[in-house]
Amino acid sequence: METMTSIQKEKILKKFKSPEIIWNLDKENLREIEGIDENCIDEILNPKYRFNLEKYVNYMNENDIHIINLFDEVYPDKLKNIYDKPVILFAKGNLKLLRKKSIAIVGCRECSLYGKKVALELAFELAKQNICIISGLARGIDKYSHIGAIKEKGSTIAVIGNGLDNIYPYENSKLAEEILKNNGLILSEYIIGTKPNKMNFPARNRIISGLSDGIVIVEAKNKSGALITADFGLEQGKEIFAVPGNIYSNNSFGTNDLIRQGANIVTCCKDIIDYIV
Repeated sequence: METMTSIQKEKILKKFKSPEIIWNLDKENLREIEGIDENCIDEILNPKYRFNLEKYVNYMNENDIHIINLFDEVYPDKLKNIYDKPVILFAKGNLKLLRKKSIAIVGCRECSLYGKKVALELAFELAKQNICIISGLARGIDKYSHIGAIKEKGSTIAVIGNGLDNIYPYENSKLAEEILKNNGLILSEYIIGTKPNKMNFPARNRIISGLSDGIVIVEAKNKSGALITADFGLEQGKEIFAVPGNIYSNNSFGTNDLIRQGANIVTCCKDIIDYIV
């Protein structure tokens, strides 16, 4: 339901309680819901959409992908309190991680050797303290954050911006397999078949921040996705941490500016632990 807002989806789910019931509704049932217009109703009842949805549900059943709706017991409490919360989550792996103490670590895709080392070390040390590492399975800092957690045999959650039938970027497919092998979790609000549209990634950042108890920005250029995650975190009342960097490096402009604005400076794992444990 690409054109429907989260608020509209929530209204439908709140009234009818489960996707299975919604599946069997007719036009008159849907017209009873305030705020649901004819375009939304036509989208829900579109035969092409319903055919694809049945195909996707079969795929999810065959591949152990869980469908979590807003009113399920397993739906994470941390996400219930954020603005524009996802109404449906698709998850593969260890659902218990959704309630674990967690830190998000994000940053540049084109990270420096310094950024790589910091992400690996922070994720490793936090995992050693039984803290789950959340990131976005992107190139660069995200990738090394997941690897650092796995290296310690700790837990990690990857939140992606497309359907769980497709790992993007493809080069991180083996990393996704390692996450699942090590009792981790891969999560998305996008149904099977959803391509990695560039507009999906800023939206998924609100889930990364929403699930976390704090957000660490390792490297960030001006106007980067990592700074979007930090902005979401501020709106959600999360602790924001930033790793200082070389004043001559573009990768440090965002992090150094966050520190200037009052973000917690990170020079070692203890700087984070002191705030959240």
